[in-house]
Amino acid sequence: MSTDLVFGSVPALYREIYDIVCPNQEHVDREIFVQMLLKTSLPKQVIMQIWEAVDSNQGSLNRNGLYKALALTALAQQGKAINEKLLETYSGQELPKPSLGDLSDLKIMSQRVRRDQNPNVLAFSYNDLCELDTVKVELVPEKKGLILKHVEYEVTSQRCKATVLRRYNDFIALYELLMLRYPYRIIPRLPPKKMMGASREFIEHRRKCLRRFINIVARHPQIHDDKLVKFFLSFNGSDTQYKIKEHFRGVPDEFMTSNLASKAKDLVPMDTQTQLSNSKEHIRVLYNSVLKMKDIAERMVQRAVGFASDMAQFGRELSSMSNDSTPVSSWATGTNDTWHYLQKGFKHLSVEYAVLSDKSTVEAVDEEEGLVERLSFFLDLLNAYKDLCDRHEKGVLNDHQRAIQKMGQYKKKKQQATVQGSVETGTVEQLEQRILEQEGQIANMENRNYFSLHCLQMETQLIHANLDIFFEVFTTMTDVQAKAHSELAFVWTEIKPIVQSLTSKYSSNLSSPTRTSPVGSPMNSHPGITV
Repeated sequence: MSTDLVFGSVPALYREIYDIVCPNQEHVDREIFVQMLLKTSLPKQVIMQIWEAVDSNQGSLNRNGLYKALALTALAQQGKAINEKLLETYSGQELPKPSLGDLSDLKIMSQRVRRDQNPNVLAFSYNDLCELDTVKVELVPEKKGLILKHVEYEVTSQRCKATVLRRYNDFIALYELLMLRYPYRIIPRLPPKKMMGASREFIEHRRKCLRRFINIVARHPQIHDDKLVKFFLSFNGSDTQYKIKEHFRGVPDEFMTSNLASKAKDLVPMDTQTQLSNSKEHIRVLYNSVLKMKDIAERMVQRAVGFASDMAQFGRELSSMSNDSTPVSSWATGTNDTWHYLQKGFKHLSVEYAVLSDKSTVEAVDEEEGLVERLSFFLDLLNAYKDLCDRHEKGVLNDHQRAIQKMGQYKKKKQQATVQGSVETGTVEQLEQRILEQEGQIANMENRNYFSLHCLQMETQLIHANLDIFFEVFTTMTDVQAKAHSELAFVWTEIKPIVQSLTSKYSSNLSSPTRTSPVGSPMNSHPGITV
């Protein structure tokens, strides 16, 4: 049994590792400990010696035990034999730091082990999902093709450290294969295809849709690590849509390859149907509200764009008047020199109104990316979840019910054949064989149904993990509005002295007040009306 760690000070690396392997302040179990130390390339025998030195016979380590294990690991990497007394030499000094490689890999490993230990809990926070990958999708400026022009996209994956060119049809090929490979997971919809005459607005809208699609896929806990996704994000050859189909068309679906498929029934809680029904209603409410919020965000962008356009036009008109060189003589002005003075002011004001336009344009861009796109991302997730629920009800569940009905028909025919007695024995044997085959199919469908329900639970938790996107939405809305209003207010403040200088000149040229209506006018002919 290990003694308390009382020698030396704890490096910040120790605390960082503890936060990774114990995100919820729980104990470190043996499996996570062994998997962590396997990254050190130490012999397994040495790893087990370290475990025995720090294990408190409870099968897990507390914070103190983990720190001691890290110190002993560092010493073992230095070639020293495992001995707790070695730590006494670090009295008053910082304990040695082990080399565990990339800590992001350690984090992924820790998440995987915890999820394997408790497969009914999604061990991914929103930040964890975002860290899986960020994929950029940019439009290639020049359309390709000699006769039929097509649009290409530059797809850059942070995780794969690759940039590839993709066409819309490549995305379609990926989508179709994902639907075959992961029928029980959230697969977002693709934007519609337009055959001819796609406008710039349509192409830009589709680019954003494709960016959301690939990021949802690349951040899915189960799908992101699939060879299919890695191929799409890193393959640099030509004819991607054909090559990806050639490589992955025959790959079995997730049910056939998952080690959870055989025990799916044990993973599904008794009240799953009730919980699923409640979650579908909850997500329906979420969807309706988020859809309205997105509409509001789009109107905010439109208002900012409209204001920017109006201020730009206002500034252009001021500039046009300031540059007007039409001769204006005293024949037209008499003794009034206001026009000449205003022209000088218009020139300064036109610059400030252009600045107002620029500030509002920036606001519109920030709102589009920070509000509209994030809300659209979440809506795409919710739509994909609704599609998944439909696939479960119309696919696996219906197939299972039809198989049971078919089984009933076989049994009924067998019973009739047995009662009649006139039917050949071979017919009865054929029916018995079909019943056995059907029983096997029903058992397989039952497992698929349970696996589908398990996946639905995980995908529901995935929706809730992505709810943190609202924190980003609120933060962005607050920051953008505060910045935009502050900057616009500053520009208006800069405009104010220019306007005051104009009005002061005008005021100084005014004579004493006169009537606005001549004596005897209709306005003065009614008692009680003051001019």
